[in-house]
Amino acid sequence: MSDAGGGRATRLEERDRPWVMRTYAGHSTARESNALYRKNLEKGQTGLSVAFDLPTQTGYDPDDELSRGEVGKVGVSIAHKGDMHTLLDGIPLDEMNTSMTINATAAWLLALYMTVAEENDVPVERLQGTTQNDIIKEFLSRGTYAFPPGPSMRLIADMIAFTVDAVPKWNPINICSYHLQEAGATPVQEIAYALSTAQAVLDAVRPQVDDETFPRVFGRMSFFVNAGIRFIEEHAKLRAMGQLWRELGRERYGVDDERFLRFRYGVQVNSLGLTESQPENNVIRIVLEALAVAMGRDARARAIQLPAWNEALGLPRPWDQQWSLRIQQILALETDILEYPDIFEGSNVMEGLVAELVEGAREEMAVVAEHGGAVEAVDYMKTQLVESHRARLAKIESGEQTVVGQNAFTTTEPSPLQQGEDGGILTVDPNVERDQIEAVRHWREQRDEPAVRAALDELRGAAEDDGVNVMPATLAAARAGATTGEWAGTLREVFGEYRAPTGVDSAAGADDAALEEVREKVERVSEALGRRLKVLVGKPGLDGHSNGAEQIALRARDAGMDVVYEGIRLTPSRIAATAVQEGVHVVGLSILSGSHRELIPEVLRELREAGADVPVVVGGIIPAADAEWLREAGVARVYTPKDFELTKSIDDIVDLVAERHGAAAAA
Repeated sequence: MSDAGGGRATRLEERDRPWVMRTYAGHSTARESNALYRKNLEKGQTGLSVAFDLPTQTGYDPDDELSRGEVGKVGVSIAHKGDMHTLLDGIPLDEMNTSMTINATAAWLLALYMTVAEENDVPVERLQGTTQNDIIKEFLSRGTYAFPPGPSMRLIADMIAFTVDAVPKWNPINICSYHLQEAGATPVQEIAYALSTAQAVLDAVRPQVDDETFPRVFGRMSFFVNAGIRFIEEHAKLRAMGQLWRELGRERYGVDDERFLRFRYGVQVNSLGLTESQPENNVIRIVLEALAVAMGRDARARAIQLPAWNEALGLPRPWDQQWSLRIQQILALETDILEYPDIFEGSNVMEGLVAELVEGAREEMAVVAEHGGAVEAVDYMKTQLVESHRARLAKIESGEQTVVGQNAFTTTEPSPLQQGEDGGILTVDPNVERDQIEAVRHWREQRDEPAVRAALDELRGAAEDDGVNVMPATLAAARAGATTGEWAGTLREVFGEYRAPTGVDSAAGADDAALEEVREKVERVSEALGRRLKVLVGKPGLDGHSNGAEQIALRARDAGMDVVYEGIRLTPSRIAATAVQEGVHVVGLSILSGSHRELIPEVLRELREAGADVPVVVGGIIPAADAEWLREAGVARVYTPKDFELTKSIDDIVDLVAERHGAAAAA
């Protein structure tokens, strides 16, 4: 044992228990994902983290028009209880701790999970796990919402009130600040917006339960946070969140039982900072970020999942996910971090940093409260995130913020990790979508149709009555064999549709010398064109990760261009119609879900048929081979994460428009 400062180092009498180790996984079909889960558990993973595809997350069946190109791409396709049975085949649900990254359709996926447990004779009282179920951050950052804010909050409240007794070991929600940081949130914003969301959720649930039950509701609330590369500050952020959470419980809700006041969180470390350039550097980033949530015992994560080194390139392969799992195992089992009490206790530096973050978060929470709380403040918070993300990108472009391998030390050797036919990433079989469409149609043909119709009618009636909890009717529909699209479609009929704010119109603008040069060029080209140069920024399909599209739209606006940006979830036909109606000079498409091979050609075809002879540029997570394929298909430019200098990309687009429209001399 070491000797520190003349005294004996303090060790725990028993080594601390390791956190739950997960990898975020799932793709293609339930059968393929089940095989992946079994292999991961054999490798020492101690919990499941299920990734669902975008149709499942947003409430569409595989054969819906909006599901085109998205089935099985960023997660597994689950359309009904049969798929869930296949997904969980051979996995002991009474022993497993399962996290499901699902929000708008969380009530439905939990109902399917419960139904599978029941039909396998597993008491639902023994189920352990978490549904993400945080819809506010979907409006702000991730985009997989299905219903308007009010009905969405009702679904969340109904689910929490139902599970607190029916599934008492289940975490019905984890307030998810992870995606807020991915959208640009500062540590203060991440704390403030997450806790404001938690407050809105608790306020919605409180009228549905009695005073004796409410402390247990508070105790089942969990969080899913982000840990970035500034790992000292990130650790302080977690301590600050814990302090504010306990204050919220005691002062606002009168919870005084210490069992229910603990700040419980899981974590995935930062994906925003992963680079396409020199991607091998991402491994070092991931390790350092994991330290932020593992070092200090009093603020240690209860569950951790780490991204793979190649997520800026495309879908990770099983080997890549194994590497991330091994990082966790080495950290927990080979180092000594679990042997000591909290190593930051008494640190003046840490205490000062925590106090600074607590003060800033309180001030920002007060601003959210002035806007009416988290639900009413969505527009305000979205604008703040867009502006913070703009400031972050500007620092990287200027070199003020160093990103090794991207804007500094860019000379490199070819990476052996990217050699081979697959280019270092997983490619989903293009036949998966066709097979899933056939499978869901076959499911509908074989089920008891009158029972399904009766269950959906019951669901509709429950949704129409604000005084009725929708979970029992949701469970009845799951048991009867209804599909994901039918459940969500029934609720859409009652609750209506919704388009979240983009934050672009209200965000502050950028201004620097490089941008001023582009602005002058836009003026010259616009004069040559006879009107203001106009760009349409569009996101076809169900991909809701709009951060890149928002920043492109913002930078194009700052450069003096007219910008048409309608947000996420657009069909190719709508994009083409808007391009014609608005008379745009160029169309920019953003796709990060891997559906570019299916959707981009559809947009090109729709533009041709609509008579829009304009260049199309594409940005997203696009492998080199696919980029060449897109150019051959008629795309004028392809931008990927390595093209981080947005002003340079906008300049390139201006030149492209000038060449296409005969205004090159002006450019």
